[in-house]
Amino acid sequence: MLGHKILVLLSILALVPPALAAPTATGGLPPIDAKTSLLVVSPHPDDETLCCAGVMERVLEAGGRVSVVWITSGDGSELSMLLVEKSLFATRDRVRDLASKRMREARAATALLGVPRAQQLFLGYPDGGIWQILTDPPETLHQARFTGDTHVPYPDALFPGHAYTGANLEQDFAAVLDRVQPTLVLAPSWEDTHPDHVAVGMLATRILSRRYEAAQLHYWIVHGGEGWPSPRGYMPGIPLNPPAIHGGIPTLPFVLTQSEEARELQAVNAYHTQMQVMAPFLLAFVRTDELFFAPLAAAHANRSANK
Repeated sequence: MLGHKILVLLSILALVPPALAAPTATGGLPPIDAKTSLLVVSPHPDDETLCCAGVMERVLEAGGRVSVVWITSGDGSELSMLLVEKSLFATRDRVRDLASKRMREARAATALLGVPRAQQLFLGYPDGGIWQILTDPPETLHQARFTGDTHVPYPDALFPGHAYTGANLEQDFAAVLDRVQPTLVLAPSWEDTHPDHVAVGMLATRILSRRYEAAQLHYWIVHGGEGWPSPRGYMPGIPLNPPAIHGGIPTLPFVLTQSEEARELQAVNAYHTQMQVMAPFLLAFVRTDELFFAPLAAAHANRSANK
């Protein structure tokens, strides 16, 4: 996977305009105001709240617009099936029921942060299958491991019935960009250790680069290596330390107000299914700040210069 990841990364970087090959003057997020249109690209329900709750709140407070797109509906968690659905057998109906719960929780959590329902967007691709979908030939039809579906099965999705192919996923994501017209996009970093997160970061980078809009893109990490974030559990009033795997990529601590931190805690607690499974991990992200990473081209330039 690592070798393929590097090859794809280099091919995408070739599409990024040369002006993006150096860090911005601030090294972090652009100014937030009433003209900001933020798109948070979330692999699974809950990722958006863990990484970006404070930024979402800040944009809305400034009079800007916030949209969230969930690439999957969280229908691939075996641990959740055991603890939430009380079943060792992941039947199609049980898995879809779990996904429906997680989608409802995602709507409730982001509504607590102020995101309107019309800006809560689901694509419904298979949890645990995004890397394969994006690295196989684009017209390859994929079957979801847990539901057995080959097409988006959720009526609440933005494009129900779309086939699980890389070409469709890219087109669906591009349609979200057309709809939202973002000025700022927050997506998972390629440094994340979860394959779905790596793939979604790749998707965002690939499509925005083709549109010459890569300058809008900044990155976050949820799966930052063993033991991160530390300490686990709810520890109010302390910052989030950068994960060791970030490899020296510049980070910007986005400092939250006390009220923003409190609303993030409320939103995290809205994920009842995940709280049953991994509460200490989720609560460890409720900190005094959120961490964002330099745009991919800038990070690549920094690494090349330091070799």
